[in-house]
Amino acid sequence: MKKLFIPLITLFVLSGFMTPPAALSLEKVAFIPTCGGDSDRDGVDDSEDLCPYTPEGVQVNQYGCEVADSDRDGIADSLDQCPDTPEGVKVNEKGCPVDSDRDGVADYRDKCPGTPEGISVNREGCPVDSDRDGVADYMDRCPDTPTGVVVDKSGCPLDSDRDGVADHKDKCPDTPEGVKVDTAGCPADSDKDGVADYADKCPDTPENAPVDSNGCPLDTDMDGVPDYADACPDTPSGVEVDSEGCIRAVELEIHFDTDSAQVKPDYYGEIQVVAEYLKEHPEVKVIIEGHTDNTGSAEYNLKLSQKRAEAVRQILIEKYGISPDRVIAKGYGETRPVASNDTPEGRAKNRRVIAIFVK
Repeated sequence: MKKLFIPLITLFVLSGFMTPPAALSLEKVAFIPTCGGDSDRDGVDDSEDLCPYTPEGVQVNQYGCEVADSDRDGIADSLDQCPDTPEGVKVNEKGCPVDSDRDGVADYRDKCPGTPEGISVNREGCPVDSDRDGVADYMDRCPDTPTGVVVDKSGCPLDSDRDGVADHKDKCPDTPEGVKVDTAGCPADSDKDGVADYADKCPDTPENAPVDSNGCPLDTDMDGVPDYADACPDTPSGVEVDSEGCIRAVELEIHFDTDSAQVKPDYYGEIQVVAEYLKEHPEVKVIIEGHTDNTGSAEYNLKLSQKRAEAVRQILIEKYGISPDRVIAKGYGETRPVASNDTPEGRAKNRRVIAIFVK
């Protein structure tokens, strides 16, 4: 192959540059192959290559000279749609940074490169989390959770006791599962007695009535009438009371000798109980009832029971100072038995004195 000597100025003019390329030296320009081959492997035949020593891999123009690539991304400026790409960043065929997950944020800036396609992301390429709960909006079932509230993997506030009220609003976070609660997460207390319905054995207690741990009204004297309705809260145990909790009847443990109406001093304590009650309740009167068994004639027993009732009445008046108009004596004889007269035990029960209180 013949070699052609071309003056440097001629090469400069042919290449179209105002100044000769720095890569060419006088020595190299002196001997340029005239035909056949591509010495620098740039795709331009040596016979037409004005820059025959271009480094391999560099993009060249039709004359074999390096094309301008300002951001050095391998894409000539004339084709580069992103001419200011930072050096070293991987680009596509248009010279723009690669965006593998197509979220609009280039891989080199994308902190969440595997974001599902179509998901709204922030400027760092991560899915948007509007309520800042750590769960991205596209997965968040509760996107308006208040800031700072602990959430589950679905982005919803935790509800530890599963009562339908989130922990951050729940004033009773340990409510048993399945219990009906109010908007504050506390078990319903329909009668407002301080005992939740699910534990309340008396759910219809009047408001403000004192209750026990079961939600039932207190009955301090255990007379069957709750304190809130008991006009006589200190009634002795076992005494029959009326609807207001006041003594209705007291059976006096008084025993008489046969065919006698005399009350022995040993039994005055029984009568004193009646006297004290009458003094505590001046509006109350008492009926002293006398009863016998069926031994003897009915007429005789009626008179005997009246005498015994009168004897108790007199003790109330004379010994304990109860006004006579508050004490009535009434004998019933054998007409109101409470047990069978066929046995000694039954007859003993029928021989009795009862104090009935009335208003």
